[in-house]
Amino acid sequence: MTLACASCPVRDSAACSVLTEEERNALAQAGRTRHLNRGEMLFAAGDQDTACATLVAGALKISSTDRDGNEQILALVHPSGFIGEMFAPFASHDVIALADSQLCTFARQDMERALNDYPALARALLRRSQEDLHATRSMLELTAHGSAEARLAALLHDFAQAASASPCHPADRFDLPLTRGEMANMLGLTIETVSRKLGELEEMGAIKRTGKRGIELIDPALLTVVSGRPAD
Repeated sequence: MTLACASCPVRDSAACSVLTEEERNALAQAGRTRHLNRGEMLFAAGDQDTACATLVAGALKISSTDRDGNEQILALVHPSGFIGEMFAPFASHDVIALADSQLCTFARQDMERALNDYPALARALLRRSQEDLHATRSMLELTAHGSAEARLAALLHDFAQAASASPCHPADRFDLPLTRGEMANMLGLTIETVSRKLGELEEMGAIKRTGKRGIELIDPALLTVVSGRPAD
């Protein structure tokens, strides 16, 4: 299925937003829309000639699996996020849909050509790569030294920010893209600790749980304080 840029919900936040309308339309000719069901793999570690993609809707996880079959979640990709390894012959990690997801995909050679043709797109992707690297380093530091409360609060704040239509403030309500087990995996905690700390954050008035995965952000400032991160 070809791309429909005019109706794309992330057209103003994805990396391609820096392109002119003419440039965007030219790029769209090389792209395709792809749908993934929850649990379906975009590509696996070791795959050759993997596609590049922008996530339009849903959520993805980047993970690795050790020789004993244990998965480690390394990062998450939210809508408008870019995924793909431009300069490696093989994929380094698995990329799997956490929810039913829609992506704009491009063959690697088409994306390489676009980066040469549109310097603004190259700069936008470099900027996003730096932001992703900073986020990964922050999460690694938090996982290594932060308390269980701080780790979970920071992750919830990131989820709220990713679910927001505005970069200035987090969403008031969102659904958790990860199960409690997946959050425990990512944060280096047990499932029991994640469940207990969610309850404690609710008791202190930072959040309210709604349904199986729904979260209402009651006091964003309090959540930031608990996370130990500097206020925005």
